[in-house]
Amino acid sequence: MSKITFIGAGSTVFAKNVLGDCMFVPALAGFEFALFDIDAGRLKDSENMLNNLKNHYNSTVTVKAYSDRKEALRGAKYVINAIQVGGYKPSTVIDFEIPKKYGLRQTIADTIGIGGIFRSLRTIPVMLDFAKDIEEVCPDALFLNYTNPMATLTGAMLRYTNVKTIGLCHSVQICTEHLFRDLEMDHEGIEEKIAGINHMAWLLEIKRDGKDLYPEIKRRAREKQKTKHHDMVRYELMDKFGYYVTESSEHNAEYHPYFIKSKYPELIDRYNIPLDEYPRRCEHQIKSWESMRDEIVNNSQLTHSRSHEYGSRIIEAMETNVPFKFGGNVLNTGRLISNLPEKAVVEVPCVVDRSGIMPTYVGDLPEQLAALNRTNINTQLLTIEAAITNKREHIYQAAMLDPHTSAELSIDDIISLCDDLIEAHGLAGTVPQYIKG
Repeated sequence: MSKITFIGAGSTVFAKNVLGDCMFVPALAGFEFALFDIDAGRLKDSENMLNNLKNHYNSTVTVKAYSDRKEALRGAKYVINAIQVGGYKPSTVIDFEIPKKYGLRQTIADTIGIGGIFRSLRTIPVMLDFAKDIEEVCPDALFLNYTNPMATLTGAMLRYTNVKTIGLCHSVQICTEHLFRDLEMDHEGIEEKIAGINHMAWLLEIKRDGKDLYPEIKRRAREKQKTKHHDMVRYELMDKFGYYVTESSEHNAEYHPYFIKSKYPELIDRYNIPLDEYPRRCEHQIKSWESMRDEIVNNSQLTHSRSHEYGSRIIEAMETNVPFKFGGNVLNTGRLISNLPEKAVVEVPCVVDRSGIMPTYVGDLPEQLAALNRTNINTQLLTIEAAITNKREHIYQAAMLDPHTSAELSIDDIISLCDDLIEAHGLAGTVPQYIKG
């Protein structure tokens, strides 16, 4: 029996999206869905939810929860990763509250920035442990990584393990749809080209019947900027740098040095930036879970529609040999994007079929876009270096190179902040105690 293993299966809603999608793929009939999570209660919830879906749709898959990770992985053909190491409490709270003491504010803190760095540092060692198991019990499996920080985690897996890894994010496939809806434009029949890095990929071309739609997009965006709305940071970046970016304004506000500045507090209101947005979302999800739980977990009539997530479509293409095109995160081997570093993880168009995943060559990005990407790549590469070498100096360097952190804090304060975060996460047992020097 072929097997899809889901690590972090306690993410019940996400498990419903990805594995629920897989139930609608005829080529996956008879597969085992192997579930693993360190939270036994949430694992049981996801098992119940998927069995309800299975029974409702008369699916022939087998749903099985495991308490032993290696056994869950044994013989897997595909492994889906959706973990969050340290959870909201204590880890996310630490990532937000300690930087606030230094006057450093964040919105999401899951990609780069000081929060993204420490999320990487607590997650990469866990992922490398996964890799050891995979190399032993399912060495040919494809590892589909959905966990952030996407670039650092995917990069660590691809550079330091033998696990076949692809990084997947949904900001690419919803980018133009949301943009066109926001600007009240028709999205049907468009042709698009997107490439860059995760959460900072660029809409390089957008056409319909060969006609460039960017002039009309920019005209409408400039009009929209006259009143407050939810996407002001992205529209400002498009106005000043010429291209629309794939990930949301609340994310991009903290990827650049221009928007969250203690010296200019008025920018928060001007660009409608939701500081501490991720903690608010976490609190809301915690409060709403119990009511959602009855609807999702204990509902024998639970229904599902195939989502926009790439996972099931990639697996379907590999099982059926019918090609599927998607935006994936891969190493920039051979300079797929020729003006970004080879060690970087880039987000580029990929094609998958039974022979595997084939990323496409993009060439040069417009130089200003590559320059913005490189500011984030610098921090990503130093973060991976810190996680692999266990050297505290590389954590300092990653933070000193981060655009937002370095724009707000002095070198001494950055080092002190990193030391405080290392200590707090170390006491919580989520980040190793990095040695000095």
